[in-house]
Amino acid sequence: MSGLVGHTMYAVLAAEAAEQRGISIVPTLREHFASYLTGAYLGCDIQVMPEAVCVDTGKEVGFGTVPIDKSPITGGAVKPWSLEHDGRHYTPREIHQLFYGRAHLVFGWFGDDAKLAVPWDHLADYCALVVRDLRQRADFTGRSLAYVFGWMVHIVGDSLIKSIRSGIKMQLLDGTYTPRNRPIQDLFTFHKIGIEERGAPWAKWFEEMAATPVEPVQPHYMRIADKNGALGGMYAAGWRPERAGLLDAVLKENRRWLKHHAADVLRDMTLTNGTEVSGNVSKATGGLTYPRMMEMAEGSGMRQTLATIAEEAASLFEKVQAH
Repeated sequence: MSGLVGHTMYAVLAAEAAEQRGISIVPTLREHFASYLTGAYLGCDIQVMPEAVCVDTGKEVGFGTVPIDKSPITGGAVKPWSLEHDGRHYTPREIHQLFYGRAHLVFGWFGDDAKLAVPWDHLADYCALVVRDLRQRADFTGRSLAYVFGWMVHIVGDSLIKSIRSGIKMQLLDGTYTPRNRPIQDLFTFHKIGIEERGAPWAKWFEEMAATPVEPVQPHYMRIADKNGALGGMYAAGWRPERAGLLDAVLKENRRWLKHHAADVLRDMTLTNGTEVSGNVSKATGGLTYPRMMEMAEGSGMRQTLATIAEEAASLFEKVQAH
């Protein structure tokens, strides 16, 4: 399962929480909702790309960094996929190592870049510098501002659900965030919280997200640009402008592949005859039924988990706007 469903809903709920608090950024988020949702996914997850190529058909398959041993199309062999840029090929794993931590800030850094991680208690300061710089840029728009606030939601959501930051006490199936319980989280979020309670137009959201342009501010907040602005003044280390061309290619690939990835996710989330889950979900959860999964999600505190993430994200919005 991917994080597409979760991060999209984190953003939806964070906007609701921010609106309840009267935070002034909300009208901008509503006006540029697709960009806000995109920031909450592609603003961080640069590994949205194929993982392999089906040997029999030549079609790209999978989701970057998630191992795949046979083609979901034919059941046959697969070969590794890579992104070609400037005469070199990069695997999804290599791209992940180069850029993932730079987007997630507080975790996910690799190798020598680990020293660049931003402590949680400095996260609001970092994000506020990004917003300050954005407002001074020639390419500043409300759309780009909404994207940046979506990016903040992703950092908060991942930090909490992956227990990088304490605050989530959910025990669902075999833990808080595991390969077996992620499909349950997705189904509960997609159907109960999304469709049943909010009439969520998931397919429309995903289509609009894939169509959003790359925001020029993303290389800045990832420090894959010339050191500049208030962010460059406060965080002088780790700027890698020589990787800007590669990152641009990655961000464009993210949007290209999101359309295909979203189709896979929607297929996995589809219920047959109202309660029968897809084969992928059944396999991942050990054959649990949909009613049982919903019962487990309710009993585990999944609702409170989503509420906690939303409130923490809204709190970050408040701190950033207070700077």
